Amino acid sequence: MQYAKILGSGSYLPAKRVSNDDLAKFIDTSDEWITSRTGIKNRHIAADNEKTSDLAVFAAKAALADAGLSASDIDLIIVATATPDMQFPSTATIVQQKLGIGGCPAFDVQAVCAGFMYALTTANAYIKSGMAQKVLVIGAEIFSRILDWNDRSTCVLFGDGAGAVVLGVSDEAGIIHSRLQADGNYLDLLKTPGWIANGQICGTPFLTMDGPGVYKFAVKNLSQVAEDVLEEAGMTADQVDWVVPHQANKRIIESTAKHLGLSMDKVILTVQDHGNTSAASVPLALDAGIKSGKIKRGQVLLLEGIGGGFAWGAVLVRY
Repeated sequence: MQYAKILGSGSYLPAKRVSNDDLAKFIDTSDEWITSRTGIKNRHIAADNEKTSDLAVFAAKAALADAGLSASDIDLIIVATATPDMQFPSTATIVQQKLGIGGCPAFDVQAVCAGFMYALTTANAYIKSGMAQKVLVIGAEIFSRILDWNDRSTCVLFGDGAGAVVLGVSDEAGIIHSRLQADGNYLDLLKTPGWIANGQICGTPFLTMDGPGVYKFAVKNLSQVAEDVLEEAGMTADQVDWVVPHQANKRIIESTAKHLGLSMDKVILTVQDHGNTSAASVPLALDAGIKSGKIKRGQVLLLEGIGGGFAWGAVLVRY
């Protein structure tokens, strides 16, 4: 049997950086209020002429360069996003066009903040089945365009960005095991309920969130899915070299690490730099960990995330 391995990684953050102090100039908030509750200090906002596919392409090119490959080597593209360029076609096909390749399958995965885990697991299945050899997996979001910038309970939390990995065939399992879950009974906790009909936006096009409800659900279920994926893989938490969590809230990340009995010294933390970038946050943190030299070849990583749906998941990786 053939397995999947991460060959390269890349990331991209838009040039415009907005600090907590910048937000305090036009909404009732402060750096202390945001930092103490979330750990977020800055977020990046896409330029008016930037689209989700543009962010994805920047990250993809960086990942391809890191892997020593060209776009023509790719035979499958999967983009995890909740903020696509348009209703259709998929952002993945737009990325494909911008990379100058054609013919290979390309599609989007929509699991919001858990999207990268869903996409990575899907790519792994394609490689293990022999249906693909080199897969470009991207998480890309422009959440700034679905935020109500007068609502301090939500607009301070999110940012824009993209992260990508290239998966290739390996004799040993680079993707060790994954566990994905969802429960639509909790959809009202976090959603953007607007839709297009008859040329009009129906419902609200802005993100809505029950903050306390999301926090409670995330702490419980991220801890549980981490335990589950380790148990199913026949591994224990002390075999994990690095946790690479969804960068949504520092307190949630700390709680999950504590539940697993792991020190925060074993957690890749980037939420302070870019806030919650939804499907982009795990690959952004992964690339940051790799490029900083913290994450090294052969180490075991636990990737995890949770988002609207609710959808959540964890993936064990041997980098």
